[in-house]
Amino acid sequence: MTVLKRYVLRLFISLKYVTANVVDRNNGRIVATASSVEHSIKNTLECGRSCNAKAATVVGEVLAMRLKVEGIEQGQGGGIHVDMEKEVQKKGFKNRTKIWAIVNALKNNGVKIILDEDNVNTSRPDFR
Repeated sequence: MTVLKRYVLRLFISLKYVTANVVDRNNGRIVATASSVEHSIKNTLECGRSCNAKAATVVGEVLAMRLKVEGIEQGQGGGIHVDMEKEVQKKGFKNRTKIWAIVNALKNNGVKIILDEDNVNTSRPDFR
């Protein structure tokens, strides 16, 4: 059975750090990851107590390079799927600039990004 959305971008954002993973949903494994926790990235940034959009951009650029090394920057024809609405809801509205910084850095470095915009969610009511 083949999953249509094979490669999916997953993000973890805390007050101090940003981590981005690309997950292969067919095999259930992480194929590429980048984080502001890594010494090579951390030493180039001046985050202080909080990590900003500049750090998220650097994480996105490093992830794009690692995807190119793995040879999956095009997602084997399908691209890397990102559900922006879900990511913003999970991470909080104030982190949306960091989320967009990562996505734009991936796009600018040649990674094929597919934004999933299916706003039809029947399992939860909409309280806007």
